[in-house]
Amino acid sequence: MSEKITYADAFSELQQIVRELEEGEIGVDDLSEKVKRAAELIRVCKDKLQHTEEDVQQILKELEGSDEKEGE
Repeated sequence: MSEKITYADAFSELQQIVRELEEGEIGVDDLSEKVKRAAELIRVCKDKLQHTEEDVQQILKELEGSDEKEGE
């Protein structure tokens, strides 16, 4: 997926697709495309969450290292 999309936008669009599915608003002709789009959005959200988790872990490691140096 080459487009840049925020986590919030991807999650919001995913919620809309789920609502449409639950309410039966998606016709059989569009179902496949909606499911493919939902899979792309899930991938985007998962990647962004994983990247954020890695960033937070790195920041925490750096903070732990600086705390240890200050305590010496």
